[in-house]
Amino acid sequence: MPSHILAIDQGTTGSTVIILNSYGQVKAKVNQEYKQIFPRPGWVEHDPEDIWNSVLDVMGRALGQAGLTGQDVAAIGITNQRETTLVWERSSGKPIHNALVWQDRRTADFCAKLKKAGMEKKFKSKTGLVLDPYFSGTKIRWIIDNVPGVKARAKDGDLAFGTVDSFLLWRLTRGAVHATDVSNASRTLLMDLKSLAWDPGLCKILGVPEPLLPKIMPSIGVFGHTENVPGLPDGIPISGIAGDQQAALFGQACFDVGEAKCTYGTGSFLLLNTGPKPVTSRSGCLTTVAWQWEGKTTYALEGSAFICGAAVQWLRDGLNIIHSSPEIEALAASVPDSGEVQFVPALTGLGAPHWDPQARGVICGITRGSTKAHLARATLEGMAMQNVELLVAMQKDLKKKLKTLKVDGGASANNLLMQIQADFLGVKCVRPKMIETTSAGAAFMAGLGVGYWKNLGDVKKVWREDREFKPALSEKLRRERLNRWQDAVTRA
Repeated sequence: MPSHILAIDQGTTGSTVIILNSYGQVKAKVNQEYKQIFPRPGWVEHDPEDIWNSVLDVMGRALGQAGLTGQDVAAIGITNQRETTLVWERSSGKPIHNALVWQDRRTADFCAKLKKAGMEKKFKSKTGLVLDPYFSGTKIRWIIDNVPGVKARAKDGDLAFGTVDSFLLWRLTRGAVHATDVSNASRTLLMDLKSLAWDPGLCKILGVPEPLLPKIMPSIGVFGHTENVPGLPDGIPISGIAGDQQAALFGQACFDVGEAKCTYGTGSFLLLNTGPKPVTSRSGCLTTVAWQWEGKTTYALEGSAFICGAAVQWLRDGLNIIHSSPEIEALAASVPDSGEVQFVPALTGLGAPHWDPQARGVICGITRGSTKAHLARATLEGMAMQNVELLVAMQKDLKKKLKTLKVDGGASANNLLMQIQADFLGVKCVRPKMIETTSAGAAFMAGLGVGYWKNLGDVKKVWREDREFKPALSEKLRRERLNRWQDAVTRA
């Protein structure tokens, strides 16, 4: 068998490829950013060709960095920005519109209309999701309604919808496979959580023709094989696919009920493994599929904050307070606290548990003594405090208090942020040696899909801890900080 696994992590701001060996060691890692398109306030798009070209670029460069060729790749895994919505021609593979990114809020009025019509309970019970512009279903409807000719062509089967995983799978297999995995399908507002199939009733409500939809497959197993991909030989199996947050849960080896992780990326996402049965949230969290393998489905509770690392990018690009994102740690550490400055980073609305697409960012508590250092620290505190709300909500749903939160993603490298997170949560945070766990999860799934690793025990052996962050804040101070945060949220 060839000696390495290649994992594609197609993210919101760029594409990353890592190459792992059987010991879980990273032999190469390459990232390429691409253009963000903002046609109107609240609208976010990507050019699908930019996505594809960035993936081709990083695959080639990663193989070169590792000193390997495509012949050394045993399998390919894909993980992706989940709800981002693409539609393309089956005949040519050409996209008919830019991708509508998960952050895009253009369907807020349509979601409000569905809620007013009393539809939210039906969607929640079937899909585990809320009616929010975040999810793919209403984005598909917007494309059908607003791109000329799409409605008729979608019904005739001329067009294909997919989240980014489906689009990449289509391109990697030269159009031979139009499929998605259960974790990505569970983020569309169109899949029944229990049957794991597209729901005809929900498709009808959203006006999505079923011929447009991909086949739903397990997350682990062979989806198809490479064909005519620049730099790769034909026949490499694509054998693991999962949405980025589910992949991160898998990459953190959170295989047991009650284990949880938080990924700090453009947004922050907290997932908790709930086992073989979906748990209905009564506190604003989502129920989602984590993965499916060998006929067994694992479910999770999820809470998401739309803006996390993007808040640091805003300080860098919008306010020019810092020149590079890593600078925020030293700036924030130069003051002992935020001086009562509060920053609620609701720059594209509020996610769980509030689900308010109209909310906007708030900075309050500013005095003559406030400095950019206080704002930097308030940014880190705001990023952490969003996650406190999510974890509190999940603990209510699970009826169990967590002892440990595994952390990953780019911003988890910020030691100050991780300590603030542990302090505000009152829970130990554990960071792995490899913080790019979305990529690792896709790699582990792909490897399991072709027998490169035999079982979950093999995967657990290659997961390694880097550092623990233990809470150092009194319960009294923790409650005071949470109360101040909640007061600031009411102003967002």
